[in-house]
Amino acid sequence: MVITSTATHPDEKDEHLSSTFASRYVRQPIPKFKMPDSSIPKDAAYQLINDELMLDGAPRLNLASFVTTWMEPECEKLIMASLNKNYVDMDEYPVTTELQNRCVNIIANLFHAPLSEEETAVGVGTVGSSEAIMLAGLAFKRKWQTKRKAEGKPYDKPNIVTGANVQVCWEKFARYFEVELKEVKLSEGYYVMDPVKAVEMVDENTICVAAILGSTMTGEFEDVKLLSELLTEKNKETGWDTPIHVDAASGGFIAPFLYPDLEWDFRLPLVKSINVSGHKYGLVYPGVGWVVWRSSDDLPDELVFHINYLGSDQPTFTLNFSKGSSQIIAQYYQFIRLGFEGYKNIMENCWDNARTLRKGIERTGRFDIISKDIGVPLVAFSLKDSSQHTVFEISDQLRRFGWIVPAYTMPPDAQHIAVLRVVVREDFNHGLAERLAADIDKVVKVLDTLPSPLTIKAAHVTAITSEPNDKVKKSAIETQREISVYWKRLLEGKRLGAC
Repeated sequence: MVITSTATHPDEKDEHLSSTFASRYVRQPIPKFKMPDSSIPKDAAYQLINDELMLDGAPRLNLASFVTTWMEPECEKLIMASLNKNYVDMDEYPVTTELQNRCVNIIANLFHAPLSEEETAVGVGTVGSSEAIMLAGLAFKRKWQTKRKAEGKPYDKPNIVTGANVQVCWEKFARYFEVELKEVKLSEGYYVMDPVKAVEMVDENTICVAAILGSTMTGEFEDVKLLSELLTEKNKETGWDTPIHVDAASGGFIAPFLYPDLEWDFRLPLVKSINVSGHKYGLVYPGVGWVVWRSSDDLPDELVFHINYLGSDQPTFTLNFSKGSSQIIAQYYQFIRLGFEGYKNIMENCWDNARTLRKGIERTGRFDIISKDIGVPLVAFSLKDSSQHTVFEISDQLRRFGWIVPAYTMPPDAQHIAVLRVVVREDFNHGLAERLAADIDKVVKVLDTLPSPLTIKAAHVTAITSEPNDKVKKSAIETQREISVYWKRLLEGKRLGAC
């Protein structure tokens, strides 16, 4: 039961009482599954919710996420000032619309879109890369269907070729929009899509090949240039015109600044669209993403809707309608505040801190580094010996120090490899890198003193085969695979990553 005063408006109730005593207003817990019968003072409501939120992890110590967790106070002021602006009201907020268009053009030029000085880029801001990928996928599907219809050919079995390392949003697109997802399996030591195998899987029903610039699992960039060359040859041989989409959710704001000579974007003729997450290394709070097309020819007109009931003719190509303007404004702030030099300095600093962490982890002598030296600034690493303890235990133990470090198994056919991954963002400094490495070392030493929970999955345990008295010793790899399967079942096949 909630105790309230007899005041007419909730804000007038017991204003003189400090929020420190919010609990005095509640004799019983607030209902979780229905609205309370009566009101409580605003200070009390704030305190109740704030107290619960204290149990959340600290965002800056959440090293599982690629998402930005710090911005300058000046940008936060702009965000707060625009929270009540609905972006879709373009006629009412024309300046906000103009800022979005400027962002699209900045990104398109960053990705070397073939535009003249007077030409406007084709693209749109989205809630994140998930929506951006849905829109890009729909454009590919519609163009493929239109062409197949004109040729009098079946158009009911479209497919996309990707690596098994793609983020779960690709699986969502395939399932929601009835497109077959043909995945190139991974292998131990090679955790990205193999361009040769990908092109082999392309057929006349392939609407596009999706390449990842910054794998969720290891941060590695896929070889888009080699993929483009191989696919160009296949298109010439078959008469097809299978295009490429680049999922640059994580790497799109890294490659232009750190690897300017790397050809992965619109410099390759087959690349028709690119998505990138503003709320990752675009350095904006969630959620904002972007999708840009090579030209207007790559976005079918029938997918663009025109409305006029908000004041003027407004084109719209999004999955949702209403959305906030804050993140778009924040993205523009970062572009003009940092400029090319600022972004480059931040990305270089992130990589310096990633190398510091990597060296600290290597010094323990207990881990193999899975991630590469080129790509997204992160460190992915696996235990050299998982026969007694696992990366999942290390992940759990690190929470005692406040760190949130994910442990997971790799996609097929490398699912027997279990790894830890630390994403290095702008607010993860040199000192934190050294501290985390030291804490990891402490954890593995503590685990050495504890009994192994894998009592029936230990290394070198003999297994009885179907033949009586025929015993065989399991290899370390076999044991590790069984352990990974065991933990994977506990995790219920959850996928990582946020777009």
